[in-house]
Amino acid sequence: MSAGQGGWSRRFELSRRHLFAIGGGLAVAACSPVGGAERAEPADDSGLRSAVRGRVLLPGDAGFDRARTPWNLTVDQSVRAVVEPADADDAVALVRYARDTGRDLAVQPNGHNPSAAVNGTILVRTRALNELRIDPATRSARVGAGVSWGQVQAAASGHGLTGVAGSSPAVGVTGYTLGGGLSWFARRFGWASDSVTAFDIVDADATARRVTKTSDPELFWALRGGGGDHALITATEFDLHPAPALYGGKMVWPVALAARVLAAFREITASAPDELTLWWSLLRVPDAPPMVAVDLTYLGEAGAAETLLRPLDRIEGRLRDTRRSMPPAELGTIVGEPTDPSPISSHIELLTALTDADAVNLLAEPMDPLVGVQVRHLGGALARPSDSAAGAVTAPYYLGLIAVQPAPAAAAANEDRVAKFLGALEQSRSRRTPRTLLGPRQTAADAFGSDTLNRLRDIKRRSDPKDLFRSNFPVLNGTAGR
Repeated sequence: MSAGQGGWSRRFELSRRHLFAIGGGLAVAACSPVGGAERAEPADDSGLRSAVRGRVLLPGDAGFDRARTPWNLTVDQSVRAVVEPADADDAVALVRYARDTGRDLAVQPNGHNPSAAVNGTILVRTRALNELRIDPATRSARVGAGVSWGQVQAAASGHGLTGVAGSSPAVGVTGYTLGGGLSWFARRFGWASDSVTAFDIVDADATARRVTKTSDPELFWALRGGGGDHALITATEFDLHPAPALYGGKMVWPVALAARVLAAFREITASAPDELTLWWSLLRVPDAPPMVAVDLTYLGEAGAAETLLRPLDRIEGRLRDTRRSMPPAELGTIVGEPTDPSPISSHIELLTALTDADAVNLLAEPMDPLVGVQVRHLGGALARPSDSAAGAVTAPYYLGLIAVQPAPAAAAANEDRVAKFLGALEQSRSRRTPRTLLGPRQTAADAFGSDTLNRLRDIKRRSDPKDLFRSNFPVLNGTAGR
């Protein structure tokens, strides 16, 4: 980069953190009041303080508003209490309290994908469940429900291993995985949930137990991608994968080159090996001209990656190029997603194709007031059969439309622009959003086909007949979050 580009680069570094808070973290657990036997409810929840050893915050307590606020600041969560269980035994005590008093529990490590469906619940924050163990010999990890992907990657990277991690190091492993978990490495290894081998849970009877493919096949299937409606997860065990070499980074050009960059993106992704993943983005960054960018990872050596990326390298005029070999611990630096709570509004939808007409229409549509329009390449292992609720994804791409929404008044303009982009790509719309990327106004029905949704509902009714647990997108309530 020339010296003349230095000021722009610093502005980009500050501003890019407002973009793309869509990678991956998912608020998790629990369920909504849609039936079951009546439970006696106390007048208030002051009894929580004696029921559990962990931190309890009630309305009016100092710190309550901050604790109830999700990472995505566009959602206002009106909850009865916030509890941070001290450990797995304390989680059992909390579920017992909820069972005996008629309360509902909503578990959110961070709240990256919140919704109003948790209103009226006891909100469970799991940050104290911070166990983290890496076993290089078996290439496996065990993590508590409060552990983030950044922590896992830092611990596994030195052994030449990686998890099927999200793009943001701040996203929690458990919530992300319960929603399926769409990783940089999903084309190579499938959903993050496909790598899970066991869950430690507290069920609706306040019983701690271990769930595996053999111990409870149906619940194990549901927990891998079906969301957090069925139990409170205290720990997850999953396979790690070899990553002896990793190459990645971001390439940025002036927006005038967007058509050429999109053409190169389509050329590369038409025949890309599973080890290569590309995202194409239009960016509207404050205090800088509009730009087009490609973010990428390659599980392999730099030389092989550079050969595959030649169509992009032929496009001159790059404003920025951060591509380099890196350890898996630095995966989160590629996009630089926000790690602090942010008012992000996004709509994600799988695309059945990215045709010539789609490319023309995508570039013809004005962005304002959106800050990002993104197309991610899928396929690979994601398109192959998965014995989990997340299932196979035959769509080769997804479209992400991202806005900053500092106040509710901005919502109408954002939604109008989203609708126009979706209309422009009407012929390739799937009208399906991966569970891990649902927005506050969507429901579980937007993520799952009818067969999968009905199976999840049957498992929910059997595993939690009194509807104790409530996720952000309850499988039993088709209108939650709207």
